[in-house]
Amino acid sequence: MTEKMSDYYDVIIMGGGPAGSTLAAQLARTTNLSVAVFDKAKFPREHIGESLAHPTTPALEEIGALDKVMSSEFKVKKFGGIFKWDGTPSVGFFDHESYVKDGVHRWASHVNRSEFDHLLLQHAAECGANVFEEMTISAFERLADDCEVTFNDGGKVRCGYFVDASGRRNSIASKKKRSYLSGYKNIAIWQHYTGATHAYSIPEDWNIFNDKSLSPIACSAFSDGWCWYIPVPKVIDGERVMTHSVGIVTIPAILKEPGKDFTEIDQFTDAIKDIPLIGELVRNGTPISDKMQTATNYSMINDKFADFDERWILVGDAAYFVDPLFSSGVAFAMHHGLSAATVLKATFDDSIDEQHKRDLWHDYDMEWHGIAESFSLSIDQWYHAIGKSNPDSIYWRTRGQDLSAGIREQTFQILLSTTMEPDLLRVLTDAEGTQADLDADGPYMKAYGMADPGVIGDGDLVSLTPGATIRKSLGLDIPGFKGFAPPPPFELTEEEDAALTKYWEDPVANGDAVISPLSRPLPCHRYSVDGSASGVEVRSFDEVDGGKVVWDCLADGGMRYDELRRTLTGLQLHLVKLLWRTGVVTVTPAGS
Repeated sequence: MTEKMSDYYDVIIMGGGPAGSTLAAQLARTTNLSVAVFDKAKFPREHIGESLAHPTTPALEEIGALDKVMSSEFKVKKFGGIFKWDGTPSVGFFDHESYVKDGVHRWASHVNRSEFDHLLLQHAAECGANVFEEMTISAFERLADDCEVTFNDGGKVRCGYFVDASGRRNSIASKKKRSYLSGYKNIAIWQHYTGATHAYSIPEDWNIFNDKSLSPIACSAFSDGWCWYIPVPKVIDGERVMTHSVGIVTIPAILKEPGKDFTEIDQFTDAIKDIPLIGELVRNGTPISDKMQTATNYSMINDKFADFDERWILVGDAAYFVDPLFSSGVAFAMHHGLSAATVLKATFDDSIDEQHKRDLWHDYDMEWHGIAESFSLSIDQWYHAIGKSNPDSIYWRTRGQDLSAGIREQTFQILLSTTMEPDLLRVLTDAEGTQADLDADGPYMKAYGMADPGVIGDGDLVSLTPGATIRKSLGLDIPGFKGFAPPPPFELTEEEDAALTKYWEDPVANGDAVISPLSRPLPCHRYSVDGSASGVEVRSFDEVDGGKVVWDCLADGGMRYDELRRTLTGLQLHLVKLLWRTGVVTVTPAGS
């Protein structure tokens, strides 16, 4: 898209998918930095991941692209999901409890990814980023004062900072092999069909999408895995037609069984017609091609997402990709881009001292790692639940998180700080339960049990551990999705609730009704213990929880917990538990 190339850019981004394009657009819109995007492909190019989760909507609004997407012909507005694992399907709108409260839908889109990704890359160029297609970066090197990338043709360009947004591959920046994020090693196989039936049209009492023809994603489990069903408007032979993307998620071993080589169109079509729910919807459909598409071993993670001294950051699938059950890939990728933009803006800001810049880079790495691992554990909790109901299935009995590899301390912090993602919890507990209703032997609940330090009695003394320290800093409030009601222990005021409702009534017109937590670094305090082997810090954001009050209460010999309960807010009491978990405070039982 850009004809002339400079010999230096402040930021070079390798990859023009949603993560790279979001970062490029945000930097170009909000800074004077020179930004270049290099992608090896010529856009538009095919890509999987056609059904988006609702955090993509605020991300698109933030970079100024939402109105372009919503006025396009390649999208279908999406309102939630239908999930049939056994018995009656579980159904829910996005952020279902908020919808029940205010009657305003949170929504996303199903999209033809080739056109969606092309629009985002063009948008980045229109915002002022320099975009180069069909240029493959083959190497990255940290120089004395900056960095250098090398192209396949031997050409070189220098940059201040390098961002790898190249997708599911080993990073040329981190130079380390990716590892599996979980115990599963899936393969996804898919095809598009014309003439299939929309999932919202199913005439059943449980189908909350039927009355107003509100499009959901549909997913259904079967003995050899699970299947997705997504409406996707595509251009075929020059004409825009409605298709449905139908994909099977399984393991490679299944494909070796007689009649189950789903990479063959006839065997794939025979299989999906017997899958509960999906079979009826696709029964009259016609595949648009005799060639199947596949993606293998995609749920992987890099050991490190950012390095301040080496001047590189990973965003999107280059950092990690979680199982596609809840369509989270593009949402995570775009918010990686937004948070990386905040980190890079701060890095170029001479008014911010170096330690605070290092803190922001550390937050990007550690907090996103925690999000990836905790979300993966929650998906595996779902696999675990279905596996118990399908003991004879090779697919379901091989599912599950391998906890022996160890869990990062940051993941424990995130597990303690929130409940499971509410929409997923709704599916797992059949709409009525809480996290406590989940199987204690499942991966997520096992990890939660490992994270929870216990209960503090009213008469217990809570005090600072010798060597405990506090320091002022700046922090990155990850994940910080704009427009979201945070799960407990966070609570919103009536004014904040009203602002969220107004925002979702029209995110483009009401974009200023709420502020993205990722739009700027936030003042915070960091707590740790000198000489701690883990080196883990706990953060509290001054304008979110006012956590410094906790330190002040404990600074003079500590306080009984019943006194703390009368003094502190719920969020501040939660901070006490996090500080206990990491050893910053000590709890001495009453009478000791």
